[in-house]
Formats: sequence, structure tokens, C-alpha cells
Amino acid sequence: MLRNLEAKLGGLVEGAFGRAFRTSVQPVELAHKLAKEMEDNQMASVSRVYVPNHYRVFLSPQDREQFASYEPALRKELSDYLLEHARQEQFALSTRPQVEFHTDDRLDLGEFGIQAQLVALPDEEQPAAEPAGAPSAGDFGHTMVYSTSRDARRVEQPVDDRRQALLVGGGRRNVLSGSRVVVGRSREADLVLDDPNVSRRHAELRREDGGWQIVDLGSTNGIKVNGRRVSEASLRPGDQVTIGVTDLTFELD
Repeated sequence: MLRNLEAKLGGLVEGAFGRAFRTSVQPVELAHKLAKEMEDNQMASVSRVYVPNHYRVFLSPQDREQFASYEPALRKELSDYLLEHARQEQFALSTRPQVEFHTDDRLDLGEFGIQAQLVALPDEEQPAAEPAGAPSAGDFGHTMVYSTSRDARRVEQPVDDRRQALLVGGGRRNVLSGSRVVVGRSREADLVLDDPNVSRRHAELRREDGGWQIVDLGSTNGIKVNGRRVSEASLRPGDQVTIGVTDLTFELD
């Protein structure tokens, strides 16, 4: 079955497209690296091993343009390939694999990046405890960049220093200014939350290396990022931060 799918992927670039792809990204190569990211981002639940079901593929402008005329067909074939790969490896999926394409001007011809995400585990399958650094459901992690001429490399999503960081929730947009922002119930905190489940000095947001991190300051009830309890975590736009019973969304304006 996988061989048949690889043949179909190869057939997408035969004929008129064959010459164009001699030095650029090949669909079959995309399929193999997507399968690798699936295997590298497993999450063990109570009874199954889940793998990501949502993938972002970043392409150089030149490569994206070459795919433009048959991109929907390519997304479907890659989804079919991942579905069959999961079946053969006896991995569990919460939904059919979804593949998105995005253009990234920082990539050269023949380079592509992949982000893998595991979306929405069933409640009864949530792991009781996750080891530090384990991929979490609902989170896009680092990006792996592959090339036809260089070894793979890992890159973290950068945060644009020119954009303003905010925590949004409860009808308020709280701007994060400076390099340290203490969140807590105390009136002396930089960001005060009127929540009895929040400690006086509950957490601190720290600006480091162009990005933002949240760190638990030894609070009673801890912090969660996208539903996962953490002692500290890097934040990306759209992440939901739970402090006490207050939900806030990290955004860049």
C-alpha cells in the first residue's frame, strides 16, 4: 500500500513537472520526512501510542509555486500516506492526518520545514503524567528543517521583537512590558488576578532570547499551558495559559 502511494506521489511530478523538480523538493521526500516526524513525536496514553495528526509544511517561495497547480491533490496523497504509515506501525490517530502548506521566505530552494501537532486526545486517553519535554496535545513544537543538500536542523519559532506581547482574558488585554512580569493575587504583582486559587506571587513571565517564557514561582495550584501542567514553558502566539482557574491567551499584537 505504501509503495502504491509513493508511486502516486512520484507520478504527480512526471512529465511537464519532472524537469522542474530536479533540484527542488520532491513529494516523495516530503512523505518520508512527514513519516519520520510522526515517529519522532509519539505520545503514550493509557492504552495506545498516539502520533501527531496535524502537520505544517513550510516551503521556499520557489518550491511552493511549483506545487501550486496540484497542491490539494498533494495534500490528500500525503494524508493517505501518513494514515497508512500509522496503520502499519500500529500508531493511534485522534483524526485523519491533516497537512497544510505554508510559504517561508527564509528557506532556500530544496529546503522545507515540518511542524507536527497532536490535536485533541480523547479525555479517557490522556496520559496520567508526561515526562519533561514530551510533546503535548494541542501544541506545535519546534520546526525540523530538511534539505536535499544539507543535514536536517532544528529551529525554534522566533518571536518578533517589534511585536507587543499580551495576555488576554476576562475582557482585558494585559500588555507584557519589560523583561520580567510577575503574575499573582498580591496587589504588588505586575499583573493582578482576582482569583482565590492564585497565589500571591504565582508565576513570572520572562523575556529571554527574543521570546517569552512562563515560570511557576512555587505556587499552590501550579500553572498549565494548553491544558498541560508545567513548571516552566516557552510561549507561542495562541497558547492558553491557566493560572489558578483563570484562562489567559498569549498573543502578539
